[in-house]
Amino acid sequence: MKHSIALVTGATSGLGYAAASILAAEGCRQVIVTGRSLARAQETAAQLATETETQVFTPLELELETPASVQAALAELVKQGRPIDFLLLNAGMVPGKARVITAAGVEASQAPLIGHHQLTVGLLRANLLSPNARIVIAGAEPARGGVPMFSYTDMPAFAAKYHGGDQTAAVEALVRNGPNVKYVPNNAYADAKLNVAWWVAALARRLPSDMAVYAVSPGAATATKVSRQAGLAVKYLFIPIANLIPGMNQTPETAARRYLQASEFGTDVSGQFFASAQGKFSGPIEAQRHPHLHDRASQEAAWRAVVKVSGVDLSKPASLSAAS
Repeated sequence: MKHSIALVTGATSGLGYAAASILAAEGCRQVIVTGRSLARAQETAAQLATETETQVFTPLELELETPASVQAALAELVKQGRPIDFLLLNAGMVPGKARVITAAGVEASQAPLIGHHQLTVGLLRANLLSPNARIVIAGAEPARGGVPMFSYTDMPAFAAKYHGGDQTAAVEALVRNGPNVKYVPNNAYADAKLNVAWWVAALARRLPSDMAVYAVSPGAATATKVSRQAGLAVKYLFIPIANLIPGMNQTPETAARRYLQASEFGTDVSGQFFASAQGKFSGPIEAQRHPHLHDRASQEAAWRAVVKVSGVDLSKPASLSAAS
């Protein structure tokens, strides 16, 4: 990643902050750090510059839940006109006890994927990703299954029962937490991260041949803002247990390095979901082979649902250009 340009979403704290710091230390010549407000992004950039003793950080306002904010961020990046080599889609949301629906009608834990889709497609359509760019988006172990207190929806069964077998409609129902979807915070999180894994696989098939995208679980890192926002069962049961068991937890810096490790992977594993070995939440990452992750019908259904909810499709003509 030396002498490259990186963009990190959710960089004002936790894993995104750690990743931005490491990228600067490893030689990135520009690290664009996003925050929900310009003031917060500017504060983060200044703090990182002081801590790393480098002047490579550029603040960018980006509120993923607000399409207008995503478009404004894209317009600013177009104005800067420098293609991004590493796009780290780190921002995420662990749902709380009460269901939250955004102004765009999206369940809160699903909203980052919608915003990240809008951002990624916008960058592609504006030719603002370098020819061999790497895209990494935050995944999580619950997407593979086998994680205590987390269960993802059996999408084919859900689609058959409530949507006449239409998996696109079924995914959209989960994204919007619509009819026949019972809100359970941990399960909503598992569904959101499973959609991320499916979206990555579908995006990989649509990228130019030298670009690559990966979903990467950073693993357990309880000393983050996202963990502090978690539901009561996770906060007061799962996290304390994770803190007590060796190998069940790690520092934000160690977790963030998983993202950077994946940024060096080749195109031969583009579209894969990388996470800890089964039953673990730290240590080496490996490509996940669980059949539900590799179901092409589910992957394409997730892509179509995200396109429908976001209103943005990669196949449409570019609305932004470096000349605008």
